[in-house]
Formats: sequence, structure tokens, C-alpha cells
Amino acid sequence: MAETVTVFRPYPLQAGQKIRIDGGRRQGDWQVVDSDDSKVTLRCPVSGREFTWDRFCYWVSEEQGAVWPKEP
Repeated sequence: MAETVTVFRPYPLQAGQKIRIDGGRRQGDWQVVDSDDSKVTLRCPVSGREFTWDRFCYWVSEEQGAVWPKEP
């Protein structure tokens, strides 16, 4: 049966990239210092402080007419 499905994919952050997070406890402007498959390190451009967190940035899209659940 065709459904509308919201898809989350890890966003491929790159060192030096300037990002803005809208909402949540990490909202604001950041510069990406480092990123791998499990962690991301961001620097606050105001204070210069750096934080390393589990990856949390995702690109979201909606697929119309998708099969759900998808076969493994």
C-alpha cells in the first residue's frame, strides 16, 4: 500500500561548514570542527567553545507513494 513516509538521513557535515540549528537545546549558529560516522564537534562562533556530541543532524524529506514498511 502506498503511504507518505518521512525519511531521516544523517547529514554529511564537513569541517569548516557554518550551520544554523533551529530549535532544541543546541539551537544557534555553529562551525563544524570535525565529523565522523558517530560524533560531531561544533564550535560556537561567539564564545569559541567546542562541544563534541553524538551525531544528531539529519536531512529530512517526505516520499509520496512510498511502500511502508519497506522490506529489509
